[in-house]
Amino acid sequence: MPRGGAHPEPAVAEDSDLEKTEAPSPRRLEQAREEGQVPQSRELSTFLVTITGVAVLWLLGGWMAERMLGLVRTAFAFERAAAFEPALMVEVLRSQLGVALLTLMPLFFALLLAAVAAPLLLGGMVFAPKALGPNFGRMNPIQGLGRMFSVHGLMEMVKAILKSLLVGGVASLVLWHNKEHLFDLMVEPLETGMADFSATVVFAALLIVCSLGLLALMDVPFQLWQYHKKLRMTKEEVKRESKEQEGDPMVKGRIRAMQREMARRRMMTEVPKADVVVTNPTHFSVALKYDAQKMGAPVVVAKGRGELALKIRELAREHDVPLLEAPPLARALYKHCELEQAIPAALYTAVAEVMAYVYQLDAWMKQGGLPPQVPVHLPVPEGMDPGAPEQ
Repeated sequence: MPRGGAHPEPAVAEDSDLEKTEAPSPRRLEQAREEGQVPQSRELSTFLVTITGVAVLWLLGGWMAERMLGLVRTAFAFERAAAFEPALMVEVLRSQLGVALLTLMPLFFALLLAAVAAPLLLGGMVFAPKALGPNFGRMNPIQGLGRMFSVHGLMEMVKAILKSLLVGGVASLVLWHNKEHLFDLMVEPLETGMADFSATVVFAALLIVCSLGLLALMDVPFQLWQYHKKLRMTKEEVKRESKEQEGDPMVKGRIRAMQREMARRRMMTEVPKADVVVTNPTHFSVALKYDAQKMGAPVVVAKGRGELALKIRELAREHDVPLLEAPPLARALYKHCELEQAIPAALYTAVAEVMAYVYQLDAWMKQGGLPPQVPVHLPVPEGMDPGAPEQ
């Protein structure tokens, strides 16, 4: 107990890990996309749709106006008797509507492409079946009020006001600047007046598009920042996700042990097929196989040290595979050769002598005569034998 009976002060819990200070991981971003959560910008969509519409009207406005003018002339040019034939009037109306739709089709198609392209520029192509499911949380009026009076709702209101001021201000400036010219249009011929009025409208539309583009340039970085801020993670979430991706260490260790055991069993099945086993004699064993028709050089089919080396030698004796005691070569092969891989070129000479001895031994066992001389002092290059004494 502390002096004076004072109780120790409770430790202050460190809540730093509860703060979302870490950037979202690739897995977190992928999960958000699967749920249909991607960055979006209404201002970018409005800008693209508006500039596309203005561009189409600028390029095809004359052709569309001429087609619509001809349509109006044709629609009002009919005989008096046709006015009392409802079926004929319906057919004329259907025909005129078809021509009007075909005339406006380029504009509609371009606006549709712009509306689809705007979300793709920020979020890319996303197919999220989860987003199609019902979300009754959005029907909660309390959450709806919370979204309305949130920081996001405040920013949306500020952007809407700014958009109205910009568009209205630009339109007002254009009208005020061209007020005298607009009044003069009333005394001009129809075709000339329409051309001048169209030029004024296009000029005003271009200025409005520029103002919307300025809004989009301001809104896109903000939406990207807000999107990544919303997906930020706590340090604990980062650690947990890392563990989930890497897996339980005990499970991973067990899997690696199983993989090593399977590789060892597969390796041991190759020992009976080997041509020779080079030994240390007790610490290392390396099994070699060579097929002149299929291999460019001898291949290591099994290797081991300690207990595994003993098992390789026992299995070799059971299947009459020759054993050759050559400690430097055995250590060099174990150190520098991988399973199912050809021996390095530096050991070609030494292994060639071993294979020659094996072939002579096989011929002696089949035909008799003098036994072959066991090779000694095999040429192992300096630096390849890890057990060689230092000079």
